[in-house]
This record gives sequence, structure tokens and C-alpha cells, in this order.
Amino acid sequence: MTTTITSDLLARYDRPGPRYTSYPTAPVWTEAFGPASYEERLRAAGQRQGEPLSLYVHVPYCASMCWYCGCSVVISKDQDKIDGYVDHVLKEAELVRRHLGAERPVLQHHWGGGTPTALSPAAIERLFAGLTRLFPMAPGAEVSVEVDPRVTTREHLQALAACGCTRLSMGVQDLDPKVQQAIHRIQPLEVTARLIGHARELGFQSINLDLVYGLPHQDVTSFQHTLQLVHGLLPDRIACYSYAHVPWLKKHQTVIDETALPRGQQKLALLRAAVEHFTDLGYEPIGMDHFARAGDELAVAARAGRLHRNFMGYTTRPAAEMVSFGVTSIGEVDGAFVQNHKEVSRWRELLDQGVLPVHKGHRRSADDEARARIILDLMCRFRLRFCDHGGRDAFTHRYGAELERLQPMRDDGLCTLDDAGITLSTTGRLLVRNLCMAFDAYLDHGKTPTTGRFSQTV
Repeated sequence: MTTTITSDLLARYDRPGPRYTSYPTAPVWTEAFGPASYEERLRAAGQRQGEPLSLYVHVPYCASMCWYCGCSVVISKDQDKIDGYVDHVLKEAELVRRHLGAERPVLQHHWGGGTPTALSPAAIERLFAGLTRLFPMAPGAEVSVEVDPRVTTREHLQALAACGCTRLSMGVQDLDPKVQQAIHRIQPLEVTARLIGHARELGFQSINLDLVYGLPHQDVTSFQHTLQLVHGLLPDRIACYSYAHVPWLKKHQTVIDETALPRGQQKLALLRAAVEHFTDLGYEPIGMDHFARAGDELAVAARAGRLHRNFMGYTTRPAAEMVSFGVTSIGEVDGAFVQNHKEVSRWRELLDQGVLPVHKGHRRSADDEARARIILDLMCRFRLRFCDHGGRDAFTHRYGAELERLQPMRDDGLCTLDDAGITLSTTGRLLVRNLCMAFDAYLDHGKTPTTGRFSQTV
């Protein structure tokens, strides 16, 4: 893949910006949306009996802190404490089910973290059984779990397989020993390869591996070696994320030596190396950061324009709503985003009182919904057809200021605009967050977004 991101272009576009896992993004959400607001939305969603849901569980526990991590985690090796978390997740699920009322089958069931396999195999089976009793699975539903190869055993995988899990996502990040040392995540190739072998033997249908570029001490030569080793593991999907260095939000990142971080053209070269490596091997770029084998259902859906994106990532099984459980988990119900409290103690306290543990949320307006569809098209399809948004005349009238903000990006070759719509170039795909920002009504477009809110776009 050939890109034309010069130093000047990078200087203009490598700036703080949202990743758009939602629109509006989380900084817009407020505590004015609380438990009563969520109850109201659940009751409204209950009127749509039989419509499918997505379901997410956040398990925050990890055995140790990875210094690059941007997730919400709790460090603990107390197995009784970790397994006891299941009781309150099920208590929350029962509370949500009570307010929802009607049965809504689950089309996509995903666990993330933290480390879901911090749970013992017995706790995994207990949690899954309890959730599916309250929220039965739809025919053909997808069950997927994020696992850490350093702590996940064959017994964990056997428990997940018994629960119907068919997809695993494994964190690799980088296989260079110096990089692993710098991010406090020692994970030799053999550890990951062994777990993948167990998963294949047990019949898991799809393996995704996560990589991160922009980590301390990475350079093109070492990263290309990691890419070659990863290819040898034969993953079905690969996610290659940009490291988000946000020490003002994640205090543990202050441990990282900022002078060792690749920046600007150095970081861009790492991304280019990954894109070129995997596309040359026959993987297809899927939205932002992701690659899949040509026969994978994500790749098939991307070619057909059917790809969807939510808080769980890219999916072929879009459900309009998602119920989420656990600390800091984010759901989407009846046109509203809702996020739980981040402190385990507060989350448990509210559940023990029979109160939904909501910290903040946001009820989307009609304008929010329209802009969310625009951003989804750009993120998932790298194009926007005016006919899907009311026609060319209506679109250009309503979003005239936004199209003016796109003009410099058109001049720089990031996208083209014609009577049919907007199409991103190869370079524009790498900078898709910047193009989405043009349609974000909550950004102050008169100045650069503050670094206190977002990571860099490259």
C-alpha cells in the first residue's frame, strides 16, 4: 500500500481527536443521566420484544499492570475476590432484566477487560450460565472473549468452549523483548503460540491478535520482525492499534520513558509497515486498525458494505442496542449511552441497594443520530453515499459548514467529493479520525482539541 503522508501533512493532521467508538463521545456524557434515566430507557426498550441485543461484560481484574494500558483495570491475584465479582455481575444483569421486562435474544455476547480469564474456569461457566438464563442466545449468536495468553490455561479454554465461545482475541502488542520490558508485559512467542494451539485443538473458529504501534523502543526493523512472527501464528484477524499515550488520564503511563516513544514520521512508519505487511499477505483492511483474511466474515461484510462498529469493535451482527455489565462498562439502550461507575466498591454498593450502578450517560438527539450514521459510514466503509443520508441536495444544505471543513482534506488528497458522495483515499483511511472530526458538532472547530481529552490521531 502506498501512502503520501509527508512531514508537512503529518504536522497538520497528527493532533488530538476521538476514536469514535461512539458518537457523541464519552466526554460529552454527563452525570445528569443517572439510574432513573437508564430505567426509563430500559422500559422503552422492553416494548420491542423479540428484537436482538448485544451483551457485554467487563471483567476488570489483571494479575499485573501493563504500563501502556488504557483500559479500566484492577490489579489483584486474590482468586476468591475475583471469582466473587461474578455474583454482582449477575445481580446487575437481573436488575437490568427486571427493568427491561421483555425477552430480547442476544446476537453478540462478548467479555472484555482487564482479563476475563482472571476468572477461574468454574466462575466462567457460572457467569455464562447465569447470563444466558436471563438473556437467552439468538440462533447463530456469536460468543467471543478477550484472553491474556500469560494467564489463560487450557482449562480456561475448555470452559469457554463449553459455553459456546467460538472467537478469541489475544493481546500480543509486540514480541520484541526490549519493548516488552519497557511496557511491563513479558510474553514470549512460545506462550502465545501454545495457547493458539490449544484453541485450535478445541475447535475455536476464529483467533484475533492485537498489536500496538507507537510503543517505547519500537522501530521499523524490530516491528517488522514482530509482524513476521505474528503471521507465523496464522491469526484469522489482526488489530493494530495506535498507542494512546495519555498519562494525564492513566497515571501508570508516567512510568514510560517518553523519550523512547516513536513519534511523527517514526510512528507513521510503524503503521505503514503493518498495513503493507498484512495486505501483502492477503489480509484485507477492515475499517480502522483492523485486518482480516479474505474469507473471514468481517472481510466479506466489509466488501458488501455491511460492517458495523460499536463499543466491542467491528462486527457483522449489528444490534441496535447493547446491555453491558460490570464496572465502567458502557451500554447503548433506546437511543442513549450509559456508563457504570469505575470503582468496584461503589458499583457493588449500589447493586446491593437494588440501584442500577450508573455513573453517567447521554440521550442522543436527532442531530446526534444523523451525525453518528455519517461517522459510521466513514469508519466502517471509508465512503459516504448521499442517497443514504437524504440525498445530495439535503446533505450539502444541512452540512455545508462540515463540507467546508473537509475542503483542506480534499486538497491534501485525503478524500474526494462528487455527486454520489464522499470517498476516502488510501491516505485518508489512515487519517479517518480527522475526517470524522469534521462532522463532530461537539468539537470546537475554531481551535485544536485539548490533549486532556483525546489521544493523537496518528
